[in-house]
Amino acid sequence: MPGPPPKRDEERRRRNQPVVPTEKVNLDETLAGEVERPAADEDWHDVAKMMYAAAAQSGQAIWYEPSDWAAVYLFCESLSRDLEEQVVGITESGEVVRAEIPLKGASLAAYLKLMGQLMMTEGERRRLRVELERKKAIDAALSGDGTVVPITQKRMGRFEQ
Repeated sequence: MPGPPPKRDEERRRRNQPVVPTEKVNLDETLAGEVERPAADEDWHDVAKMMYAAAAQSGQAIWYEPSDWAAVYLFCESLSRDLEEQVVGITESGEVVRAEIPLKGASLAAYLKLMGQLMMTEGERRRLRVELERKKAIDAALSGDGTVVPITQKRMGRFEQ
């Protein structure tokens, strides 16, 4: 679905049914399937480890097949290599000079594209008409038990931390 991500169903003003119905997944009741995911590499950069753990804990992982986990693994492996120190030159004596270099724009674009294909972003999940709901978080926000504060209260100085 090209264009900006659509709004969530409850945010839509018009209530006519969309052409493609939205699949809602209650994460509080759904368990991941029987697909085994490979273990993360302990030698990866901390950011790559964080991304792998986030993919495993995210709601869209219930749809991941072994090929998807292989793509996540490849993504994290490549990201780790890009974030580690890289060879930037060789001295006259033949010593290898290594340094951290900024992530290349083309690499970042490729990573973001793969993240979208793996439904790792809210916008891409909305484009695919998938909404992940955490009922416990929603209930806490509605009952006032969460950290959500109406902006009008914050602006009026009625909110104390």
